[in-house]
Amino acid sequence: MVTQSPLTRLRASILSGEGLRTIRWRSVLHLMSGSAGNAAIMLLATLLAARTLEPEQYGVMVLILAIGRVCERLLRFESWQPLVRFVAEEEHVGTPDKIARLYLFGLLLDVSSAVTASALAIAFGLLFAGLVGLDSDNSWLIVIYACAIAVNIRGMPSAALRLGGRFKTLAYIQLFANSLRLVLAAACFLADAGVIVFIAVWTAAQILDSLLFLYCGFRALGKSGIPNPLRSSPRGLRKEFPGFLGFAFSTNLSSMVRTLTHEMDTLLVGAFAGPAMAGLYNLAKRIAKMAQQIADLIQTVVYPDLSRLWSKRSTPEFRQAVVGLQFLLLVVCLTVFVLILVAGQPLIILAFGQGYAGIYPLLLAQIVAVAFTMHSAPSRSALLAMNKPRAVLLVSVASSAAFFVAAFLLMPAMGALGANVAHIVGGALAAILFDVLIWRRIGKESSKDEPEEGSAE
Repeated sequence: MVTQSPLTRLRASILSGEGLRTIRWRSVLHLMSGSAGNAAIMLLATLLAARTLEPEQYGVMVLILAIGRVCERLLRFESWQPLVRFVAEEEHVGTPDKIARLYLFGLLLDVSSAVTASALAIAFGLLFAGLVGLDSDNSWLIVIYACAIAVNIRGMPSAALRLGGRFKTLAYIQLFANSLRLVLAAACFLADAGVIVFIAVWTAAQILDSLLFLYCGFRALGKSGIPNPLRSSPRGLRKEFPGFLGFAFSTNLSSMVRTLTHEMDTLLVGAFAGPAMAGLYNLAKRIAKMAQQIADLIQTVVYPDLSRLWSKRSTPEFRQAVVGLQFLLLVVCLTVFVLILVAGQPLIILAFGQGYAGIYPLLLAQIVAVAFTMHSAPSRSALLAMNKPRAVLLVSVASSAAFFVAAFLLMPAMGALGANVAHIVGGALAAILFDVLIWRRIGKESSKDEPEEGSAE
């Protein structure tokens, strides 16, 4: 009797297609189409803002939004991750009332972190905005955007929609708010509005999106037969759900560490190169993010399924799903890179104008970094499904440390491009570490379930 090598198992997983059949492809297609529509609308709104404000003032707007996002992501609990993990277990043994209390736990984390993040953004904007290239005449604008941060409650409704299978809602819910943003941005373009008006438009659109998202989350709970969490008592939540808060803190730390690279990088560019270059860098990131959103949306679909597969110890299907997703994301990323390489520069000049031509080299480098991030998405979800948030946190810390070391070494000489190269370094390290951890754990489980496979004659 002989055992198949790990490489042979991986190839068989891709060719068999069994792992791919465990994925809800209709949901994936809905999310991808909705994401494409949202990305196109957001890109058009961004184009109008960039065209109206010119690089310097657009850079001011980008830095104001970046300060808000950094403060929000530093404090915001990704409560949907522990909710998906714990509710997936309670579905088999818990009652609807107990599950409602779980959702209340997540909601309380969401509200407290949103309000605290809003206050932190205002404090940082008013006291330290000069560190990232903003002068005192513009720093107060963060007060406007902080209103959107205070109501951005997404963790609990996101978990309710994911576990309720409402992926079509997740796909298209942002279209309304983003369409309003585009209409208002067009009006600002025609009126030749200033940066204050554009920030107010972005703030209003995000507030509307957050409120719609929260409403849909509560509706999803009702349709799933789960009582309104607001009618549950908040007493004794930590005692009733031991481990929930620890899981939430671990995932929040992982998110916080990743934020230091994916949001604070814009502030670093502003500090090293000024608002205008920060605007160019942000546009390159926004275009590249259209590809990365595919990975994020696929993770939205498969994380609940991976959690259920792992709880049932369905190791072969679990392994095949992860491999199939990584293969799919590789194909998507290669396609996007080739398209940008061939037609990226003329399209950028046509859309944004000659003043934004410097986006092209930044965009090519950013796409390479996004490729590593996309590859890591399935294995990261798999580790969370295995209840390994600390492993995810350690990888996030290591990759972020690599990013900052590379950024501070490269940016003085390379400017914004140095930040892109630093993303490649951090992303590559994360992809390697995630793969090592996930396949080592899957290998151990496979050896328990199937100690011997095949035969030798």
